[in-house]
Order: sequence, then structure tokens, then C-alpha cells
Amino acid sequence: MKKRVLITGATGFVGYHLIKSALANGLEVYANVRQKAAAVHLKDFEINYVDLDFESIYLLKENIEEKKYDYIVHAAAVTKAKNLGDYNKINAIYTRNLAVAASKSTHAIEKFIFISSLAALGPLKQKNDKLTEKSASNPVTQYGISKALAETYLAQISNLPLIIFRPTAVYGPREKDIFILIKTIKAGLELYIGKQEQELSFVYATDLADIIIKALASAVAGKAYNISDGAVYNRSSLAHYVSKALGKKTVKVNVPVPLIKSLAWSMEHVYGVFNKIPALNVDKIKELTALNWGCDIKNIQNDFGFVPRFGLEQGLNETINWYRKNNWL
Repeated sequence: MKKRVLITGATGFVGYHLIKSALANGLEVYANVRQKAAAVHLKDFEINYVDLDFESIYLLKENIEEKKYDYIVHAAAVTKAKNLGDYNKINAIYTRNLAVAASKSTHAIEKFIFISSLAALGPLKQKNDKLTEKSASNPVTQYGISKALAETYLAQISNLPLIIFRPTAVYGPREKDIFILIKTIKAGLELYIGKQEQELSFVYATDLADIIIKALASAVAGKAYNISDGAVYNRSSLAHYVSKALGKKTVKVNVPVPLIKSLAWSMEHVYGVFNKIPALNVDKIKELTALNWGCDIKNIQNDFGFVPRFGLEQGLNETINWYRKNNWL
């Protein structure tokens, strides 16, 4: 009999790759989907759909007892919100509600995986160092604060077979934020915010999804792991590999930090009129201009034998090929 996994955030970028990996590993997938229209890209997958009410611990518990999931992977989150209250409600309180429901269910789940973010720790303020699982939490964005709060809530819940993964910047087929940078490079522009050198890290979506699905059947519980491809890149690495893959020559432009902050502030107010949030916002600038996002992955390598299959160059080549094949580029 197949093991049964509930995947929240199923219609999102990471959710898609989690479903793909779960099916490849012989799991029966239940995808939480609120609007079927948003799940058109999942139509070729043989999966079941549920619509969870994250406001109600009672209803969440009832669903867990009815469906009898073996595993829960909680990937649902917002990366853009109007204020900290909205971030905390969806990213922290909803996470707590689902975890409490799982811990109180008469049906005992075998694993609860929460996909947090390296943003919950925040960047380092010095070069030539790496974030570890023991690094102090100093998030610089409201998104990061909400993820850190979610981790705090989860630590207070007993009887929960919990693993937390904190991925760095995730990219791959279907990703939309780094895709904006790729389109800019295709247009011949290589844009940078300010002139400060940076240390960055990335993880390919397939590598992330595969290690999360692998962790479901492990004996590990009560641990958190930072995850990247293990390398640290300078701020021009991504543009270099993208322009190489596209065969494009670019013009490098350093946009002054005050100017980009003013632009982000203006976009927030313009988009706010239409009740929307732009991809470039004041909060996002804090992440984009941070000095060091390098992270140590020794713990996940030791505990799970994690060997990333994709470095940044190979991963970007695969991603760009997918964008071309699916007429994104």
C-alpha cells in the first residue's frame, strides 16, 4: 500500500516540484488547492485534491483523521504581503494551526516537514563566513520574520515528528522571480543594486524537492537544516551563466541603492491603488542588497547523504531550456 503525503502550497513553484518528486518516489499525493483554476499545470499528475481551512484547527484535525496521511509537507506561504500582520497570519499562524492539528490527531503522522527559509536566519554581515543551523536569527525582512516566528511556534508543539528545511534562493522550471532577471539579461541588460560585492547561494528546485521527499521516510526528527547547492557565488555569477547560456552580450549597469529604494517605494504605492504588491518592493531590497547569504550544508550532507546534482551553471542551463521549450523565453 502506498504511503500518503499531504502537500500544501501545491500550486506554487516549489509545490509543483514536490509533487513531481513524491510521485516519482511512489507516494500517493494529496495536494491542497484552494482554486482549481490555479492548478491547471497539475492536470497531468495523478493526484488527489483537498481544500484545507487553515483558520480552523478542528477542521484541519478532522481532515488529517479522515485522510490518514502518513506525511505532511507544509510548503504553503506568501512571499509578498501588505504588512507583517498578513505575513504572520499565513506563514506563521496557519503553520502553527496545521502542526497543532497534526499533533492532536488520533491518527499519528510519521513526519511533518516545514519548508522555512534561509530568510528566517537572515544574512551575515561579514564576508568569508557561512550561515549554520546554530546561527542567530536576525531576519531583515517581514517575510523572514514570519518564517522565524513559524519556527518558534513549531518548537513549542510536542508530539510532532518535525523536520525544518531552510532553503536559500530556489530556482528552476516555473520559477518567476529569477525569471525576471533572466528576461532582463536576454534584453542585454545586467542590472546591479549598488556596487557592494556579495556572497550568494542558490539551490535547484529538483534537488530541494528530492531531499525533502527522501527525508519523509527517515528516522530524523526535531532538527532543522539549511540547504543550498553547497557553493557560494559572487553577485555576477548568475548573470554570467545566464548570458553564456543565452549567447548574449550585456551592458552592466549599477543602479544606486537610494534610487532603487525610491523606485520600490513608488511601485508599492502605485500597486497599492490596485490592491497589488510588486515583485520589487522595499522589503525585497533588503534581501537583494544583503552582504552574505552563503550557508553551510554539512549537517544535511551528514544526516541524509545529500549530494546536489545541480550547480548554478548546470541548473540555469536546464531552467533556460525549460523556459524556451515552454515559450516563456
